[in-house]
Amino acid sequence: MAIIKSGRDQIIRIKAVLNNFVAKINRNTGWYWLVSHAWGALAVLMAALLAGCGEQAWNNPYLAKERGSNTLYSSFSERPKHLDPARSYSASEYQFIGQIYEPPLQYHFLKRPYTLVPLTAEQVPQPRYVNAAGQTVAEDATDVVYSIYDIRIRPGTRYQPHPAFAKKANGKPYYQGLNEADLDAVYTLSDFSEVDSRELVAADYVYQIKRLAHPRLHSPILGIMGDYIVGLKEYAATLDEVNQGLAAVAELDEGELPWLDLRDYPLAGVEVLDRYRYRITVKGKYPQLLYWLAMPFFAPLPYEVDQFYAQPGMRERNISLDWYPVGTGAYMLTVNNPNRQMVMERNPNFHDETYPLEGMPEDMQAGLLADAGKTLPFIDRVVYSLEKETIPYWNKFLQGYYDASGISSDSFDQAVSMSGNGDVALTDDMVAKGMRLETAVNTSTMYLGFNMLDPIIGGYSERQRKLRQAIAIAFDYEEYISIFANGRGIPAQGAVPPGIFGFRDGEAGINPYVYDWVNGKPKRKDIAEARRLLVEAGYQGGVDSVNGQPLTLNLDITASGPDDKARLDWYRKQFKKIDIQLVLRNTDYNRFRDKMRKGNAQIFMWGWNADYPDPENFLFLLYGPNGKVKSHGENAANYASAEFDRLFEQMKAMSNSPERQGIIDRMMRVSQRDGPWLWGMHPKSFSLFHGWYHNVKPNLMANNTLKYKRLDPVLREQKRAAWNKPMIWPLLLTVLILVAVLVPAVHGYRRREHQAPLLDENSGREGR
Repeated sequence: MAIIKSGRDQIIRIKAVLNNFVAKINRNTGWYWLVSHAWGALAVLMAALLAGCGEQAWNNPYLAKERGSNTLYSSFSERPKHLDPARSYSASEYQFIGQIYEPPLQYHFLKRPYTLVPLTAEQVPQPRYVNAAGQTVAEDATDVVYSIYDIRIRPGTRYQPHPAFAKKANGKPYYQGLNEADLDAVYTLSDFSEVDSRELVAADYVYQIKRLAHPRLHSPILGIMGDYIVGLKEYAATLDEVNQGLAAVAELDEGELPWLDLRDYPLAGVEVLDRYRYRITVKGKYPQLLYWLAMPFFAPLPYEVDQFYAQPGMRERNISLDWYPVGTGAYMLTVNNPNRQMVMERNPNFHDETYPLEGMPEDMQAGLLADAGKTLPFIDRVVYSLEKETIPYWNKFLQGYYDASGISSDSFDQAVSMSGNGDVALTDDMVAKGMRLETAVNTSTMYLGFNMLDPIIGGYSERQRKLRQAIAIAFDYEEYISIFANGRGIPAQGAVPPGIFGFRDGEAGINPYVYDWVNGKPKRKDIAEARRLLVEAGYQGGVDSVNGQPLTLNLDITASGPDDKARLDWYRKQFKKIDIQLVLRNTDYNRFRDKMRKGNAQIFMWGWNADYPDPENFLFLLYGPNGKVKSHGENAANYASAEFDRLFEQMKAMSNSPERQGIIDRMMRVSQRDGPWLWGMHPKSFSLFHGWYHNVKPNLMANNTLKYKRLDPVLREQKRAAWNKPMIWPLLLTVLILVAVLVPAVHGYRRREHQAPLLDENSGREGR
């Protein structure tokens, strides 16, 4: 692909060609000056189009100076609402913060089944079990009261450069005690000229765990962690009391309250042992804690950063952790422009880490060990551009301007071919471009949920249960998967997806309230059964027998563009099958989350990706004390069943065994009967990667895999040039045709203008 570097050079070149052409025109005509200057104007216009003002390549969305750079190009569709590790719990946010924050543990990039390995910790901690007397006991002892985890971090790890660490010559912080006047010329974090760093210490991890209980943060995992970490629930109550006291004295809104220094308030179950060691004590046995130690919730946060962002005037300028995260990871966020672009760059202070030396047997043949032992990260910069629609993204991907892409339904046949026996392969066009296809059944669940606090669709009476069961039968997810996902999914029978212990395949796993087992496979119950249930619920013909009004339900969604219209029409059609009117309430994702937190949604579409490979991570989505409204947890349906909760508490800390499977089966039956979810689907992911994008292996647990990816920018530039050659001749041909039409017309006009006027018969007579 040709790059035009100088607009001025191009103007000179084009004007020379055009003036040559003009010179051949009869210069004796009086309009030569007009034509030649018109050519000059056209030349300037064409050069401006071609040169892109000297900044961009032809048909290239990026600046010319980026050509050949070690930059990964990706996208985002919604601005992340939270980049604070205590608050963030969304896949769209984790694609950023997973690269920035470093919890003590991580998942091995290549090994399967998923294996925890140290990140900033020196080793994966092993719990010590103690009884009520504080004596160490065996893991299988019946009198285990506490599990104690001692974690030692590696010395020498440093944070990214940040103003919060900058100090004056006298050792005092450079940017503390700021007032509004000090912030007059400050609009973004980069307006602070002084930056510095410091070493990661154990106290930073302790400070972050305390933040999970901060009353102003509303951490989504406080509910579940409060049940395990000793004293965390009481700690939250203490901080809430302190916070209310500050509000009463200062008479300020929550966002204007002074900084709350958590170092002043000890937490019984989390303590600093020395500079590089800290301890977490949990109630009883909770083996899943190790998985949590690989998530951003348990990444470090320095008190200096918390204090820096808490200063007056920062929040109004969007200078906060939700906009500018601070970590020790491989990358740091340097541009946060939610209306256009987000950029991450290599952290200059990143500690020594190398690509894995070993993996699975097939990884060597796949080329996934070619970089074994090399220093991470490989990519210098990552640019995420705002893309709200799939078609523009897909076209730019095909041009080589994005390095990887999912496959939308509209593009599926262009990218993938399926044989009669279900085998998947790339089309010839994709093979010719050197593409690679990676597929995986995701450890995730996409579902339609019912707000169990709603008086119509929620509740636990037989009337409300049968209404939900009728909708579940009518909502044909097999058809949905076929039409909108090109067959890339498995209809869900319960909360636990394939690949996670507790998932049941076959007849033993079907939802008997929605499916029958026929000829060796599940068959959705007939629509007549849904209508019968609706009559029994008191809604014959879709009319409420109590008030005589048509039944109208509301579905809250986050549809983002014209691509979603067919899908939304399909939703209405499913409810119409049983004479229910469906109102679609569309909003952006951040407002949708606010509605869910306040319990203002009636029916909603949502999903869950596994945080760690254990059924507890899915079943806790239906655990009563984890309700979204009451506890700010992740039970978005606000489902509360005493029987389900009792079984969950029995199952959660068990090792995988037939006994645990039996308890999970009973939990499934309870939740299938109550129907807080219309169980939805477990999606299959199909991802395409250009030939210059290396070290690609699906890892459904890790959030920090960007550091392992590698690019070949030289090959990328070669391919872009071959796929995007500028075609200038149509523009030139159009101009030539225009001139060929105009020249004779103007010439004829000028000739008529210069002819002598004809005299009529009386024009020369002398008047009397």
